Amino acid sequence: MGTNRSLICPRGRIATLLPLGCLCAGMLLLAAMTAVAQDAPKAPAPTEERDFFGRIFHWFGEQAAGLSSNLQSAGSQVQNFGHEAGVAAKSTVNTVKDAGDAVARIPNARVISGHEKCAIAPNGAPDCVSAAMSLCKAKGFESGKSVDMTTAEVCPPKVLLSGRSTDAQCHDETFVSRVLCQ
Repeated sequence: MGTNRSLICPRGRIATLLPLGCLCAGMLLLAAMTAVAQDAPKAPAPTEERDFFGRIFHWFGEQAAGLSSNLQSAGSQVQNFGHEAGVAAKSTVNTVKDAGDAVARIPNARVISGHEKCAIAPNGAPDCVSAAMSLCKAKGFESGKSVDMTTAEVCPPKVLLSGRSTDAQCHDETFVSRVLCQ
């Protein structure tokens, strides 16, 4: 008479398999409850008192819903960050290209020193654009921009000799002293 040895287990082995089996069953139940909580529409809370397992099931459902919304929010923030990084990279490339173009034009430019009086504009301020242009044209360049200017108070000699520094006869004159010519 043959006995089926696969059904017979020693007592010690059953004692170790039983808690492990309960743990696995609990994990499967937890996974099933989480899946049901995600798929099931939110129902209003029942007015009757929940039992222990009902409260646990409800708590897991709330946690699963919160985790889902947090993951969606994090995903949208990562997408937004990626978009912003792309825009920043494009603007940086354009800035570097513009700087490269400016540097390429520099070999044709020279800084010239000189002394050219600025004209007075209708509002009383010095207009040094024409003075910068005339300095550059005198040196053989087409155009120029003022780099450095000097302002001085010009007074007649008799006012300076008398010791009066501020007089109605004194006025300010502005000179272009350095120009970037191209």
